Amino acid sequence: MNTATQSQMAPTHPLGFFARAESWLDERGKGAWIAAMVMGFIFVWPIGLALLAYMIWSKRMFNKSCSHKSHRRHMRQSSGNNAFDAYKHETLRRLEEEQDNFEAFLKRLRDAKDKAEFDQFMNERANATSDDALPEPAN
Repeated sequence: MNTATQSQMAPTHPLGFFARAESWLDERGKGAWIAAMVMGFIFVWPIGLALLAYMIWSKRMFNKSCSHKSHRRHMRQSSGNNAFDAYKHETLRRLEEEQDNFEAFLKRLRDAKDKAEFDQFMNERANATSDDALPEPAN
C-alpha cells in the first residue's frame, strides 16, 4: 500500500470518527442520541455515562430537537423544478398565514372568555354589595 492510499484512508484528524458520529446522530434527532446513550449504558456503562455527560454539556438534552436546523435547510432547498418550488413556497406561506390567523382567533377567544368571566365576577360582586346595602325589614 502506498502512502497516498494510506493518507486517504486515515481520518484528517483523530476526532474524525467522533465528528462523523455526532453529525450522524444530529441528523436523526434527539431520539437517536437517547438511543445511543441507552445502548451505551446497556453494553458498556462508562460509554453511556460519557454520552449523557456530553449531551448535557452540549445542551443536546434540553433542546427541542437536534435536527430542526437541518430540517429547515431541507425545506429551503430547491427541488430543481421551478413550478413545484413556487407551489411549495406559496403553500408554506399560505399555511403560515392560516396558522397566524388561527392563533389570533384563539387569542381573541381567550380574551373574550376572560372578559366574560371578569364581567360575571363584577356583576356578582355588585349584586352582593347591593344585597348587603338593602335595609333589613323591621319585625
